[in-house]
Amino acid sequence: MAKGNNMGIIVAGLLLAILMASMDNTIVATAMGTIVGELGGFDKLMWVTSAYLVAEMAGMPIFGKLSDMYGRKRFFIFGIIVFMAGSALCGTADSIIQLSIYRAIQGIGGGALVPIAFTIMFDVVPPDKRGKLGGLFGAVFGLSSIFGPLLGAYITDYIDWPWIFYINLPLGLIAFVMIAFFYKESVEHSKQKIDFMGAFALVAAIVCLMFALELGGKQYAWDSSMIIGLFAAFAVLVIAFIMTERRAEEPIITFGMFKNRLYATSNIMAMFSGAAFITASIYIPIFIQGVLGGSATNSGLVLLPMMVGSVVTAAGGGSMLAKFKYRSIMIPTLALLVVGIALLTTLSTGTSRFMVTIFMILIGLGIGASFSVLSNAAIHGFSARQRGSASSTLNFLRSLGMTLGITVFGIIQSHTFLNKLAAAFGSGGGQMPEGVDLSDPRKILTPETRDKIPTQVLDKISEALSSSLAQTFAWAIIPSVIALIAAFAMSREKLDPAAEQEQYSASH
Repeated sequence: MAKGNNMGIIVAGLLLAILMASMDNTIVATAMGTIVGELGGFDKLMWVTSAYLVAEMAGMPIFGKLSDMYGRKRFFIFGIIVFMAGSALCGTADSIIQLSIYRAIQGIGGGALVPIAFTIMFDVVPPDKRGKLGGLFGAVFGLSSIFGPLLGAYITDYIDWPWIFYINLPLGLIAFVMIAFFYKESVEHSKQKIDFMGAFALVAAIVCLMFALELGGKQYAWDSSMIIGLFAAFAVLVIAFIMTERRAEEPIITFGMFKNRLYATSNIMAMFSGAAFITASIYIPIFIQGVLGGSATNSGLVLLPMMVGSVVTAAGGGSMLAKFKYRSIMIPTLALLVVGIALLTTLSTGTSRFMVTIFMILIGLGIGASFSVLSNAAIHGFSARQRGSASSTLNFLRSLGMTLGITVFGIIQSHTFLNKLAAAFGSGGGQMPEGVDLSDPRKILTPETRDKIPTQVLDKISEALSSSLAQTFAWAIIPSVIALIAAFAMSREKLDPAAEQEQYSASH
């Protein structure tokens, strides 16, 4: 039972753990240049991020199910300890391969933290306070996107890169104490058979997909036997996973839950809105630096208007849950996301920084509510015994949507950009300055590189880059529209404090 001050301490511990896990990838991204410069292994750079993502995504549904079966507290504590252990090991890494292995350990811990935190919040917070606190939890995701890059840049510049990992140790210790000593789990859980075959098939499928997406078009051609084989293995493992889950007594992902219309549409919205949002988050900073000639300020500052917008609707959406239906909050906010992404298709070399800021605010306002409202909607109507699985599946699909978004839209942007450059300069790029490689748009983001390029050449490059980004955003409208359609398809439930209070009282 969590009453009075105890509830405040527990919620603070949960928020700290979510901040720690959600901030980890953004804080590491800022320091990667320094890390590679010291450890070497540039060709293996992608594994540092991919190892964390694979382990986190694979762990989410598994730990969510285990928390339903054996209790939330033990697996949340396990997640904190493993995350801290992985962080400590990352700081000691002396090669990229070592760092990638340690990042996978971190990811296992992260896979337990985020989905179980939302479920514990539902277990301990009275229904009349869930909306506001759900909004606060959602706002943490937006804040992590702001503070992660800023903190990563500061630590890397003024302290040393291992401290971007070591900083998790005091934060994790505080969260550990808050949960271990103040959270008294009161909901009964029944022990059931663990679906090991399903867990193996899920993890193996995710690993094959991530390897195919990361290696395709880089180390191996998309039509190479290696990449085709990985995609084929992914397809076979997905089929095996589905067949296993349909027969398992206690499946990792219960497909029967998707018969619940509210739950199914919430997962669709999380997945597709995540794909659209991550595309804007990655390519707006590239536009500002590569086309408008902005300073090489880290993305945390560049994206500040978007993140502020997301925090506003994350908190606002949560506070409106008891008054409005879930769909009544999601339809207008996702409509703003569609409008914001659509406006990004108008980007050109003549677009002002002010207009880009307006676009970012609209996108932020459009995505924020999904962080808080969908987490509540996905759990709505399920018993305490199913909430861990419901929450973790939502977070898993959101992460999957973002991962696929990064890869698919990255391929589109890179291909379009190179075609535009070929059209502007000829296939040989005859007018390119010596020593300047433009195969990657990030190569023209630094002032040093731009200073080497003649003005007339830089204008053509900027035009090609802005055009490729506008076309990429045009494709990103598709997932944002799918998310909006899913919002219209939602059933008409809303958070019912009276019914929830009855269930809450019965379990406490």
